Amino acid sequence: MALRLLMGTQPRVSTPGRPWRAAAILLALAAGVACGGTANNAAGHSPSSLPGSPTPNTSPTAQASSTAGPQPVTGAYGVLVSSQSASSYTVALVAVDGKVAASGETSTPAGVSCANAAGAPVPEPVSTSNSRAYFMDAQGVVRFIAPNGDAGSATTVPAGTASRRSMFAVSPDDQRIAVVVVDYNASGAATKLYVEDLNGGGHRVDLFSETGARTLWPIGWHGTNNLVVAVAPSCTQGGGPFCCGPQELHVVDPATAARRFTLGDVTSCPIVGSASPAGVICWDGTQSKVLNWTAGNIRGYPQQGPALQFLSPNGNLVAVVTNGGTTMRGSSAAFTSLFACGWIDDTHILAGGDSQHQPRVADISTGNQIPIPAQGDCAGRLPGGL
Repeated sequence: MALRLLMGTQPRVSTPGRPWRAAAILLALAAGVACGGTANNAAGHSPSSLPGSPTPNTSPTAQASSTAGPQPVTGAYGVLVSSQSASSYTVALVAVDGKVAASGETSTPAGVSCANAAGAPVPEPVSTSNSRAYFMDAQGVVRFIAPNGDAGSATTVPAGTASRRSMFAVSPDDQRIAVVVVDYNASGAATKLYVEDLNGGGHRVDLFSETGARTLWPIGWHGTNNLVVAVAPSCTQGGGPFCCGPQELHVVDPATAARRFTLGDVTSCPIVGSASPAGVICWDGTQSKVLNWTAGNIRGYPQQGPALQFLSPNGNLVAVVTNGGTTMRGSSAAFTSLFACGWIDDTHILAGGDSQHQPRVADISTGNQIPIPAQGDCAGRLPGGL
């Protein structure tokens, strides 16, 4: 059974648990450990050097079908992705007023497992640039939508199977794509990372490969010259809080994979929320630490017990999600029974949902909550640069 995680934060099973329900979140946080197998030096120590010269891309590429080039967004949008338990799924771009600016539907990638012996944690098949939301279909075609109605197909990555999943992150300027291809087995996974041009697949560089109990996820880009990858377990069978998603982030050179900075720590301070342009938060068991993109510890605060914690884009606020709802550090705002899964901008948070639990946008300044005419979980924001 494939475990899907929201942009590297909340572990969950595709059905029936839903991350906007706090009980389901915290149960999911306690539901996994890595499979057996040798330690993954890639995940434990990160890519450190380029093994060879750039190699040509041999995979088929779907040419973009839009008539206009990417146009950076002028506002901010949250991204919702619907459940992937069906044969197709939907991606929706949600404005701060709760309106859906654009949506797209495609076939659902195959579910993956570790040889049917354990679940395989995977991120949502979605990435955002500063212009578009990109999402992958069952054949590995990476499609896109934009708030201005732009839509099409950008490229193709290796198609998924019951034991293989491709993961990707598009650069903020829509020029490059980082792809991680993971082949799962009973003892872990084999991981390969490459970077190439988004359109045309040229200038491909095969950066890294490794096999073991941990793998890498491409989380996003900080600017156009810093790729962010996460260390995550290859497989899971049950365990403690924050065991099953990204546990530390590595900022690496996208041309060589040399590690520049490490944010968080797999064992002593795992990551507890999706990354933002300001950085990310890790938790050591008693205290949370706000880290910037050069691994600087900006500030800390006491946090007793596990909780999802989302750093606002400007870094001023933290949305803390517990069984009671969402509270704000840095503000008196609080939302009972609203379980945020990400930020849209510095004053609006997004909560996912389904037909039984209405997705909503909450305004930190006014306390207002606006229903959204779409369903799904958080899968990032536009603009999408970290």
